[in-house]
Amino acid sequence: MTASTFHSAFASGSVPSMRGAERGFVTGGVRLLLRLEGFAAFAAALAAYWHNDFSWLAFALFFLTPDFAMLAYLAGPRAGAFGYNFAHTYVLPLAIALFGLFGGVPFAAAGGLIWIAHIGVDRALGYGLKYPTAFGDTHLGGVGRP
Repeated sequence: MTASTFHSAFASGSVPSMRGAERGFVTGGVRLLLRLEGFAAFAAALAAYWHNDFSWLAFALFFLTPDFAMLAYLAGPRAGAFGYNFAHTYVLPLAIALFGLFGGVPFAAAGGLIWIAHIGVDRALGYGLKYPTAFGDTHLGGVGRP
């Protein structure tokens, strides 16, 4: 892509040679790296959970809890995307896990680690953050599409 092609593509808001990326989806090797990163987050959270000898029953019971955020879709796609994305970013669960681990609050540490593990599995499976256009439109591509 030449500088003038890039400039015209930037000005028009689309990059013809990037296909899925022009819609805001990552593709190719970058998509694979993000999915591997999700798996790494899952593995790290699982290892920390095991190392701290937290309850595996609690892990099983609460693992899918972040998916309740999908209920926000009852208020429409914009609210749904916001709710889902809020529950599927690492910022809050990481803060909670660190607070629990370093503050001596085991239930917070366990909850944060379960939450991180959930997000990691979602990313590894290709479920990305949602766009307000439709539930299936994510930063990792369309849900259910390679």
